Amino acid sequence: MKSFTATDVLLSQPEASDLLNREAPAREFDRLLAANGPALGRLAASYTNTSSDRDDLFQEIAIALWQALPRFRGECSERTFLFRIAHNRGIAFLVRRRPLNSDVSDDLEIRDPAPNPETGLLQEQSAQRVAAAIRRLPVGYRQVITLMLEELGYGEIADVLGISESNVGARLTRARQMLRELLEEQK
Repeated sequence: MKSFTATDVLLSQPEASDLLNREAPAREFDRLLAANGPALGRLAASYTNTSSDRDDLFQEIAIALWQALPRFRGECSERTFLFRIAHNRGIAFLVRRRPLNSDVSDDLEIRDPAPNPETGLLQEQSAQRVAAAIRRLPVGYRQVITLMLEELGYGEIADVLGISESNVGARLTRARQMLRELLEEQK
């Protein structure tokens, strides 16, 4: 996955020459992307099916972060702020890319990995199965699972998604149950 810097985002903006004069925000942006880029990339991947779509969404997230950074008031953690932006971009991306009359689960096909004696390959295949099963979940459940896998707490997940902590717990319980069923179907 391509990594982005403040300069990349700035140059994609029409008023690039004015924005390049903002060194402090650019350093802050670069720091946040360096610290959270891999997690944001994984989050972007949970909303997409191809690496090119993931890269496109990641770039949209980076641009949205650059635009929102001046409005960060510190009312939540930086990580929650970043994931909230990424979540909103992911939802917008899904809405734009989804055919009007299709079901999300119809768009994805799960490959059944053949058994292989190589441990590394088995672990990789298992991770791919789980990732594919997560992508088959309805968006609300996919969101809580993805954020939980990024080690956000219930409170942070609730802040990112704009739901209560008890709703986070309920969604996680249901998402885990649905994942078990999806993984059982693959056997």
